[in-house]
Amino acid sequence: MNTACQRPPVAPGTCCRQALLRLSCLQRLGDSEVAYRRVLLKLSGEALMGEHSSGIDPAVVQRIAGEIAAVVAGGTELAIVVGGGNIFRGLKGAAAGMDRATADYVGMLATVMNAIALQDALERCHVTCRVQTAIAMQAVAEPYIRRRAMRHLEKGRVVVFAAGCGNPFFTTDTTAALRAAEIAADVVFKATKVDGIYDKDPVKFADAIRYETLTFQQVLNQELGVMDGTAIALCKDNKIPIAVFNLFQEGNIARAVAGDAVGTTVTPA
Repeated sequence: MNTACQRPPVAPGTCCRQALLRLSCLQRLGDSEVAYRRVLLKLSGEALMGEHSSGIDPAVVQRIAGEIAAVVAGGTELAIVVGGGNIFRGLKGAAAGMDRATADYVGMLATVMNAIALQDALERCHVTCRVQTAIAMQAVAEPYIRRRAMRHLEKGRVVVFAAGCGNPFFTTDTTAALRAAEIAADVVFKATKVDGIYDKDPVKFADAIRYETLTFQQVLNQELGVMDGTAIALCKDNKIPIAVFNLFQEGNIARAVAGDAVGTTVTPA
């Protein structure tokens, strides 16, 4: 018996919303060809804190897990890289006087906490999930092993990559690009709080213009802040497109998997 079925249920209202969303997404995926079979989803730590100033909002994590469950049920292989900015940011720690490498290691541990919370939420949605960490911590997660991760994906399990790439001075965006290349992902989904890439900050500037498509070279030349330069260069060199969209619009992950025009797409040419 699936051990996930033995977990206590989430709030009734949440279950109803997730069930309706899941049915809608499955119907959507069934009506059209899925554009991507293996996806690397990059989630920021801030996405997990909801309206709070820090920490993890279980209701928000559960909603995200419901959307992921719908996509996986449709046959898409999904891996996730999660950040840790809702708990601790290495750059902020370094700016406050910490040794940069030490601060980055603390940030890596923060991503592990987020990954375990996400794993719990996915299992409540009856999705088999494995957490793999770049820093060994056998009591709570598997070590990152590329072939094992790919085998999990082939079996329909979600794999959450945590602890960054295991080295300081590298962002979780770079980790997402690296893991996507390693597992031969078809695309990187960057799920954020905005609905795509703009020429300037849409929060600060009302006249900001959203791009529908961009090339990697345009992103680098214009220094658009969607991901750091190392991550963009990795995706460019390995010809892995990036889709940037609003995580908080329900159904966007499924729409992106189906190939719908959601947010902004960055392509090799």
